[in-house]
Amino acid sequence: MTATIFVDTNILIYAHDIEAGPRHKKALELVRGLWEKGGGVISVQVLQEFYVNITRKVPAPLPRPLARSLVETYACWPLVTPDPADLLKASEIEERYRLSFWDAMIVAAAVKARAATLWTEDLSHESLIEGIRVVNPLY
Repeated sequence: MTATIFVDTNILIYAHDIEAGPRHKKALELVRGLWEKGGGVISVQVLQEFYVNITRKVPAPLPRPLARSLVETYACWPLVTPDPADLLKASEIEERYRLSFWDAMIVAAAVKARAATLWTEDLSHESLIEGIRVVNPLY
């Protein structure tokens, strides 16, 4: 059985941002591996952030129809949809680990998904948060 990996927004963005140089190549390879082997999980927040950033904030924004198609494609992965209890959990994580609220929401979603690992550039590489191993796979 493949261990569950929660994928943060920045990894998906790099996988589709052709201007991201070596990060693009590495992220694309990682994401392709998850498509082939399974084990990837994301949240609604990740999809929202991905759409906004890939259409507006990268050097070569994707056309909105293509970005919508990618969101629809990634929505095939196991998807965490937050509820009020997750928001409260995130607020506790934010306070306990001194994270931004949005990073805490990502961690709360990873907890809800029972992920073993969280791939992100936004948190300390090789840290352990709420029992989840944080890894910057582009490190």
